[in-house]
Amino acid sequence: MATEHSGGGDPARTLSVLWRTTTPSARKDLGVDRIVAAAVALADTEGLGALSMRRVADRLGVGTMSLYTYVPGKAELIDVMVDTVHGETARPADVPGGWRARLTQIARENWALYLRHPWLLQVATNRAVLGPNVVAKYDYELSAVDGIGLSDVEMDSVLALVLGHVQAAARPAVEAAQVEQRTGLTDRQWWQAAAPFLSRVFDPEKFPTAARVGAAAGEAHGSAYSGEHAFTFGLERVLDGIEALVGPRQ
Repeated sequence: MATEHSGGGDPARTLSVLWRTTTPSARKDLGVDRIVAAAVALADTEGLGALSMRRVADRLGVGTMSLYTYVPGKAELIDVMVDTVHGETARPADVPGGWRARLTQIARENWALYLRHPWLLQVATNRAVLGPNVVAKYDYELSAVDGIGLSDVEMDSVLALVLGHVQAAARPAVEAAQVEQRTGLTDRQWWQAAAPFLSRVFDPEKFPTAARVGAAAGEAHGSAYSGEHAFTFGLERVLDGIEALVGPRQ
């Protein structure tokens, strides 16, 4: 569930910070880039709930008020954080294999981005972050489906469909990793601990389909759930659907 929203700050001030149009301060030990790097590191390690201007200032060893020379507030900071990490995705000029391979490459880059920065899942981006990295990423990703018979609106919709699947698949994968970190137990260890009790209360004859399918999935994944499998399986089905749309037009 999202705990923060993009576009929560003053639009003019946010865009000014995103595009670095403000006059830099004479102070050399700070700056937007250094502040954002500290904020991203904090969110990566402790989650978005730990983010505050004071905590970022503490990491930098400066007074909290000194940050406001560069970033108006937490809302604007979150937008710049989102834009900054979106600049990390690889954007190769040529991906062999056509549009399907290009969309797969894009999906995997976004999957890796969520795993590196789980806090992104806590930021609702209904109001787009119109920073240079987000815009450049959007332009590059649209090029994957340009010229394959889609209208401009369909191109946007296809990209949103793929990225929506990535986000949906990343959420339980991130949550599983966080549960393992908090409890100190892997999924396999948890199931092994639960198995003796479950064997006494679960009747496979009463729930034959659940017993058969659950056992098959558990054997295949080594757990009840595999984030990587869910991501890959779902992506292939999404691409199959796009193939049905695009195929007759080529």
